[in-house]
Amino acid sequence: MYRIFIVEDDRTIAETIQSSLNGWGMEAFCATDFQHILEEFLRQSPQLVLLDISLPFYNGYHWCSEIRRISKVPIIFISSASDNMNIVMAINMGADDFIAKPFDLNVLIVKIQSILRRTYEFKEQTELLAHRGAVLNMADATLTYEGEHLHLTKNEYKILRLLMENKGRVVSRDALMQYLWESDDFVDENTLTVNVGRLRNKLEQAGLHDFIVTKKGMGYLIEQ
Repeated sequence: MYRIFIVEDDRTIAETIQSSLNGWGMEAFCATDFQHILEEFLRQSPQLVLLDISLPFYNGYHWCSEIRRISKVPIIFISSASDNMNIVMAINMGADDFIAKPFDLNVLIVKIQSILRRTYEFKEQTELLAHRGAVLNMADATLTYEGEHLHLTKNEYKILRLLMENKGRVVSRDALMQYLWESDDFVDENTLTVNVGRLRNKLEQAGLHDFIVTKKGMGYLIEQ
């Protein structure tokens, strides 16, 4: 089931779109905090965003730019400001389509379905893992925090991914070693310690203090 994030401050329009999308078997949800759209985006992990231009606090261009810094998820602008300048600006900022208000719901649904098929049908869906403002994009193995990209080695990425996928649960050292080296061959445990230590240093330098917690005699944990 595809999740659609509707960023529209007109409740009547937003709820009408939501009801229609739900009726077509999609899981649509409306923005509730227009000052923190990016946080809602990360929390909900949608597969497509419907975005108005005129919004409280920050306009749709701002949020399009913020989302594009961390994700390639499809974005469709829906706006009555449908002059050529706004359409060109929206597309240049990373939007996949622009639909002018007022619009036919059937046309909107068809466009959404088309973009979803084109984006996800023949390739693995982009996934994001987020915690404390840090975003791990599993499509390109990048970590973003406060607008900065952290360079991760292959092992650092795999450690962080496994821990974030199991957020709130302790991951044993044995499980990490098996996941990293995918072998029953003996690997010195100090090698894992060194890899975790280097990852921690990078996170600390970026401002992510105590991001990975050690559970003595058990393993590692990213706390909820």
